[in-house]
Amino acid sequence: MPVHDWTRVSAGTFYSFHLTWIVEVKKALNREILPDGFYAQSEQVPGNIGLNALALNTTVERPETTSDHSFMTAVAEAPPEVSFTETLDEVDYYTLKRRTLFIRHASGDQIVAIIEIPSIGNKNRTNALEQFLDKAVSALSSGFHLLLIDLHPPGKLDPQGIHAALWDQISCRPFQQPQDRPLTLAAYTGGMMPKAYVEPITVGTELPDMPLFLEQDWYVNVPLEQTYSEAYASVPLRWRTVIEDSAV
Repeated sequence: MPVHDWTRVSAGTFYSFHLTWIVEVKKALNREILPDGFYAQSEQVPGNIGLNALALNTTVERPETTSDHSFMTAVAEAPPEVSFTETLDEVDYYTLKRRTLFIRHASGDQIVAIIEIPSIGNKNRTNALEQFLDKAVSALSSGFHLLLIDLHPPGKLDPQGIHAALWDQISCRPFQQPQDRPLTLAAYTGGMMPKAYVEPITVGTELPDMPLFLEQDWYVNVPLEQTYSEAYASVPLRWRTVIEDSAV
């Protein structure tokens, strides 16, 4: 199913859809994708990136080398198939250290990754965007991996898209959003030297699978197209008609 133009509907309509999409992603991850010792659930995560983030937790004892890799994909063997891969250098490292507020957690089961689908409310006000970016940077710096799915086009506060706004917080090298692909999918590895795997897309194209990192060099693929289609089926006909710009 092609990605729709969500600017045609109210913020509340997208918010309702994105809640359902998070549930579908959670179901897919828990049913068939995550290896033993990992599970997904919607919850308030340390740093509270968004009100409805999806957290990936593990009961596996750290360090990371104790995990079972049989259900994961190694970056060295199969690098994520995205348009852009961005890494940091030494200058970026010290820039990030100055900007970072570390978040600690004391829960028994450890959060290792976060999936976030920003709403327009995260992007259309200066304070809201700054808070979102600060918490995202803090989460990455605390070692949480992040998958960011932004189906809203760039606005006046993020003219190069949400990834460019986030990457500007931790890197001295700006990211240029392709004008013909204004929507953003971005997977990040957490830690003091985050890496970003970015796939810009546009309305009318199908969503590709995106990597969700469980460790620095190991990931699982999230079936965005499948879960998007399942979530879209729950959108009321009244709003599907508006989104698709067709008659009932």
